[in-house]
Amino acid sequence: MLAEGGVVAVATETFFGLLADARRPAAIDRVFALKGRDAAKSVALLLPSREAWSSLVTEIPPPAARLADAFWPGPLTIALPAQPGLDARLQLDGAVAVRWPGPSDATRLVAAFGAPVTATSANPTGHPPAEKETDVAAFFPEAIARGELFVVSGRAPGGAPSTLVRVEGGRMKVLRQGQIRESALVGVVPSTALG
Repeated sequence: MLAEGGVVAVATETFFGLLADARRPAAIDRVFALKGRDAAKSVALLLPSREAWSSLVTEIPPPAARLADAFWPGPLTIALPAQPGLDARLQLDGAVAVRWPGPSDATRLVAAFGAPVTATSANPTGHPPAEKETDVAAFFPEAIARGELFVVSGRAPGGAPSTLVRVEGGRMKVLRQGQIRESALVGVVPSTALG
């Protein structure tokens, strides 16, 4: 399904996500259409491995590398300046936000696929995130019936989303509080480097 440009809903280590090949504009179109998402808003990405990170960003500064060492694979999303030419819907103010996800069905799927995929929650914009496949089915019955969305059975643990940080110029800024607390981040990147 991913190789054909389709969308797959699968449990991550937080909630169900909508996964699609991030290299295909038409696949990203399908994700945005499903969610009813404003094209001006970006979506994050899941990596198949840490090694895939460098293909998406201009550089990986030392603070970002230390955060990845400490919290990947896991629920930490790190935004860094994006490589030129990356789809604008995958960028926020010139940065692309990625994570190498923790143990989950999504992790196994993206590793098998071998390329970055979208990592937006499997719910229409403005609705609560889905924790199980029946939630996804209730949100997107028509897309599933048309074969536009494939749902992998399972359950996500829920709770807080991934923590989102931006690293630029050697400084870290927490953009969204999530499963990893700021105190844990500061234990890796000193508070003097907070934006």
